[in-house]
Amino acid sequence: MKTTDYLIKSMTKDGKFRAYAVNATQVVERAHQIHDTWSASSAALGRTLVGTLLLATSSLQGEAGMTVKIQGNGPVGFIVADGTAQGTVKGYMGNPHVSLPANDKGKIDVAKAVGDKGTLSVTKMAPGDKTPYTGEVNLVSGELGDDFTYYLAQSEQIPSAVGLSVFVNPDESIDVAGGFMIQVMPGASDEEIAKLEKTLKDLPLVSQMLRDGDTPEDILMKIFGDDLKILETMPVRYECDCSKERFAHALESISKDDMKKLIDEDHHAETVCQFCGKKYEFNEDELKAIYAKMTGKDDKEEKDKN
Repeated sequence: MKTTDYLIKSMTKDGKFRAYAVNATQVVERAHQIHDTWSASSAALGRTLVGTLLLATSSLQGEAGMTVKIQGNGPVGFIVADGTAQGTVKGYMGNPHVSLPANDKGKIDVAKAVGDKGTLSVTKMAPGDKTPYTGEVNLVSGELGDDFTYYLAQSEQIPSAVGLSVFVNPDESIDVAGGFMIQVMPGASDEEIAKLEKTLKDLPLVSQMLRDGDTPEDILMKIFGDDLKILETMPVRYECDCSKERFAHALESISKDDMKKLIDEDHHAETVCQFCGKKYEFNEDELKAIYAKMTGKDDKEEKDKN
């Protein structure tokens, strides 16, 4: 690993553009280690994790959380990523074992891995909020940077540019991963937006800049020069908040018949976290306690009805 992962929040001095950049190499390498991803899957999951970090840290506050779901018609299947305002992210995917020939630019063919038909949805959840907000758009390319850009324009009405990049080594480990997000603020003129678009068109890939040793600050300097105020620097990391209590709560939602079967036939249950692979064992006594809670809940509901 070349450097510690972190994200920069900044704004141009005239207040016309907000800019974020992140090095998330260790985040994506951690995801690769957990899920044993092959190159095309690593790039697709990695870009989704980086996009989720940029989206979550730019639009969430406090304890709010966000779930990004990509459902494409490519071989990787679905991708799910959860992000927080604190710069933590976690994710998993349908098929981690996808490797494809390089595209016509000699790069990993993420668009083919994800597919060009499908959806990108973003669900935001505030603590205690019973009705989370979900925005959904159709995939426009499957490259994911374009798809996050389209989501921001359509669902959040924010003209933006998102660049996401992952470079995978021949041994499948992650060499670099990162991205940037530029948001246009009210007051930016058409000329200023056109100038930014030209700059972004001529910009090297994020992975190339990171491999050349550029920091998130350097990446934003290449876009805006010295016309930037750094507002915040924050660490980012792959972090799963699963717990045995959470899985016990999930077990309460299965049918009473299935729970009875687990107790009488299997005498135990094993649950596995999809985000981090951690296993939680429940012995017969623990299952009986959950079953008692389930039946007690039903009794209470019956009483409430009467």
